[in-house]
Amino acid sequence: MPRYDYTSMGFYTFDCLSWPFTEVPHGGGTVFVDDFTLAVSGAGGTAAIAAAKMGLKTLAVAGVGEDLMGDWVRKRLSDFGVDTWGVQHKPEWRTSSSMVMTRKDGSRPALHLLGSTKDFFVDDAMIPRVVDAKVFHIGGAGLMTAMDKGQNRVVLNAAKAGGATTTVDIFAASPKDLPAVADILPYTDYFMPSIEEAQALCGLTNLADTANYFLGLGAKACVLTLGAEGAYYHDANGTSFKMPAFDVDVKCSCGCGDAFNAGFAVGLVKGFDIEKTVRFAQATSALNATGLGSQAGVTDYAHTLNFMEKTASKG
Repeated sequence: MPRYDYTSMGFYTFDCLSWPFTEVPHGGGTVFVDDFTLAVSGAGGTAAIAAAKMGLKTLAVAGVGEDLMGDWVRKRLSDFGVDTWGVQHKPEWRTSSSMVMTRKDGSRPALHLLGSTKDFFVDDAMIPRVVDAKVFHIGGAGLMTAMDKGQNRVVLNAAKAGGATTTVDIFAASPKDLPAVADILPYTDYFMPSIEEAQALCGLTNLADTANYFLGLGAKACVLTLGAEGAYYHDANGTSFKMPAFDVDVKCSCGCGDAFNAGFAVGLVKGFDIEKTVRFAQATSALNATGLGSQAGVTDYAHTLNFMEKTASKG
């Protein structure tokens, strides 16, 4: 049996969030807010904690600095039972960090320090333990400078060879990021970008055309997250469907796509069929949106399953 249910490798960030953001104060002025919190976020970090909350034995693989933010990130991951063996840390690194100002409609302008996401590197000696999982996830391809130069492909190839199901999310804003993404798609079972990221890469607008573009690059299936419109699934066998979003009051959209990835992994580990897997992932994303900060609305597997079964979809 694999050592882990889930390995989440990639973008981990320290987030400082406030709500509601209404205006930038003039000069040295102050605007009071109703809520304020800290969170481990990022395409890898959100997924790791949300998956652990729902019962998956989870390994974090990332890089942080030996600074206050990095110390807190490692402690917070451990608080949720995430194995931090794979979290590298060096005194010369800076922890990836964000200041997130969340508006009442859930949108969230942010200031971000890229930090050590660009620096960490999984060498060949680490790979056997890193990929010893039922589901292996890369969260943040295109932002992982050291890993994007071919090592993501090496790790994914090893994960596939070891029998893991592989999932990939990205942080890509333009076609210049496409080579790093295309390099790993032949080893990707489920490619799971937001529709905005996917369309920025390929320049297409139709959902089916967008999915087929990435299937043509080697992905076995494409799962596009659509924000308030839900999600779209399309695989190489021709199965396709759209899953509506749940009807919830959104407090913060930070990390919703990353929470979706965690819910998808839970569905795979539990052996759900693909439609139930996508719906469970959508439920995880919806719960994430009800709290301030990544994973805030996700409590455990039973709560998410109950929410999925009893909450109405939009429309």
